[in-house]
Amino acid sequence: MWIAPERRRAHRWIAPVFAVAAGVAVGAAVALRGQTETGVVTAAVLLAYGILLGARGNESQGSETFGGTGGRGGAHQRAAAVTADVLVAVIVAALIIQALRGAEIWVLAGLAAIACVTYLVSILSISWY
Repeated sequence: MWIAPERRRAHRWIAPVFAVAAGVAVGAAVALRGQTETGVVTAAVLLAYGILLGARGNESQGSETFGGTGGRGGAHQRAAAVTADVLVAVIVAALIIQALRGAEIWVLAGLAAIACVTYLVSILSISWY
């Protein structure tokens, strides 16, 4: 199905805007319950996740791969990227649920921070080569 370029650009921003809006809403709800620190951390994690989703929307879907020219190398890279995306989404979802329940979020916030730092370091190191 063909989609006009202007519609593709608009659809690319739906998930990042939703993540940021959810971060503001969940952070405010938790902060209003008296858990200000947890609310701020939850909002920060969702803001970072929204930025990640927005940055990932700029990546090309071409055949260019790191470590190969397609075939198994490309499939392995795509599988690793999907695995990382799913794990980060699960961590963020679990953090939201724990924050709304009033439970501890620090282990999940730490895992989200490790994912964020790992992504930034890998982007920087790959862009230098």
